[in-house]
Amino acid sequence: MADRRPSGETIRFAEFELDVLAVELRKQGAKIKLQEQPFQVLEILLQSPGRIVTREELQQKIWPSDTFVDFDHGLYNAIKRLREALGDNAERPQYIETVPRRGYRFIGSVRAVAELRGGGIRSIAVLPLENLSGDPEQEYFADGLTEALITSLANIRALRVISRTTAMQYKKVRRSLPKIAHELGVEEIVEGTVMRSGNRVRISAQLINASTDTHLWAESYDRDLRDILALQSEVARAIAGEIQITLTPREEAQLGRTRPVNREAYEAYLKGRYYWNRRTPEGVKKGAEYFLQAIERDPTYAGAYAGLADSAGVAGFWGVVCPEDGCGKGKVAARKALMIEETAEAHASLGWSVLHYDFDYLSAIREFQWAIALNPNYATAHQWYGQCLTYMGCFEEATVETSYALELDPLSLIIHTGHAAIFWVSRKWDHAIELCNKGLELDPNFAVLHWLLAHVYQGACAYDEAILERQRAVELFGGGSPFAVAELGGTYAAAGKTTEARQILKALHDLSKSQYVSAHAFALIHTGLREIDEAFLWLDKAYQERSAILAWIKVDPRLDPLRSDPRFESLLQRMNLPTQAVLIP
Repeated sequence: MADRRPSGETIRFAEFELDVLAVELRKQGAKIKLQEQPFQVLEILLQSPGRIVTREELQQKIWPSDTFVDFDHGLYNAIKRLREALGDNAERPQYIETVPRRGYRFIGSVRAVAELRGGGIRSIAVLPLENLSGDPEQEYFADGLTEALITSLANIRALRVISRTTAMQYKKVRRSLPKIAHELGVEEIVEGTVMRSGNRVRISAQLINASTDTHLWAESYDRDLRDILALQSEVARAIAGEIQITLTPREEAQLGRTRPVNREAYEAYLKGRYYWNRRTPEGVKKGAEYFLQAIERDPTYAGAYAGLADSAGVAGFWGVVCPEDGCGKGKVAARKALMIEETAEAHASLGWSVLHYDFDYLSAIREFQWAIALNPNYATAHQWYGQCLTYMGCFEEATVETSYALELDPLSLIIHTGHAAIFWVSRKWDHAIELCNKGLELDPNFAVLHWLLAHVYQGACAYDEAILERQRAVELFGGGSPFAVAELGGTYAAAGKTTEARQILKALHDLSKSQYVSAHAFALIHTGLREIDEAFLWLDKAYQERSAILAWIKVDPRLDPLRSDPRFESLLQRMNLPTQAVLIP
């Protein structure tokens, strides 16, 4: 039999821990009895989460040709016993998915793969690379390379990598590196510079031990822009080697999967991400334009399709465009990206789009799990997974995901918003208000947090405060933002300010003649006015048009006046929403 003895790793997922050194599977610290072959199957699947492990691969590693065993029977029994140990179900798997006629795939969220001899997960932050070109127009290039390096390092499971949003808060901040490391809770810091000259790019990077403020490694690279992807992987490998992290075969393959890039396509992609990361309606729109330019220059550029999917999906969620042009196009772009290259970003983008366009909650969960399996450091995947679980009423599991997203990206205001939203829909008003205000301390002008804080005040029947927050949100989103104006109307209606609510209702009807206004917006105002038949008429229209914001329907406190009506339960059933909270790993 093949030797599958300990590799020196402890692998954690959900409530479980696979200790390869001790050959033990534990659940919340308690040992679970598991025979040798099911243990070996689980170890192999966990070493490549999100990837299909073929039957042939399992046979070669566990049931070699010199063993007198019926392979099909042996594999069937091993998978059966493994699922029994995990409490898994073949029809609705949480961990082990069967891929018919091919093999099996681990779809759960792998939290950590820690090398015991190395002291566990290492933590690192990449500070914004300094633009030395002297040209402010090249800031997008330096920021883009910073994000690319973060993404490359994030693919290494034994690293906890601080995400881009938080890292960029330290751009041009003059603060000691030990202090920054303490604020971010990391052991090492990468800093450096970038200079672009024509088709050449020069990157200088250094790795610093945060506690001692000593340099561990430094290197400069001078490359043609076409080789930039290979350069990013080279730097990531060098950093991993310097802090003595052994890359898995999958990580080696992932970092080695590079190709020359079209210079114009790459520049357009960086500009797209630069504007996308602003997360404003104008930024999302401009980002989409640059992603389309990148695709025109290189139709095989998977990253550009994933970026386009992100832009369309977020625009669709906020009602900036109609559903078909939003999450509908996002779904198409994400699938195109996955046809070219399987990445965590593309899986997460697809999950977001099928969630908000098809209302297919379970497929969305599967996509988010794949994204996390491929890149446990991808904070957006944890954030969106948590939001999906929130929609389903799985508040405890959602909190786990958003808390982990905040650990990866502690200064991300959009993640702060998603985390606080769990306490809004679970009717824990005081805690939700506290979390919103904590986020607003980071940026008092972040529109989405004011939007959510208004939700919370309205739920708590603090209507004066809710109206003030709604008015502030309208101002910050831009006075013509239909969804922000509509929700102000909904709050007026709930507060008994009928005249103001009807004025907004009329304005939205007029506006809808020239631009998209979500049917859900009208439903909210009629609900507040207690015009139940009208509210259901517009909710049905919102379902027919696939209004993204309808995904909140099961848990949204603003729709409480409708819940006792049989039409509400009928709508939930049409949306394929689970009838009870589903435990998701």
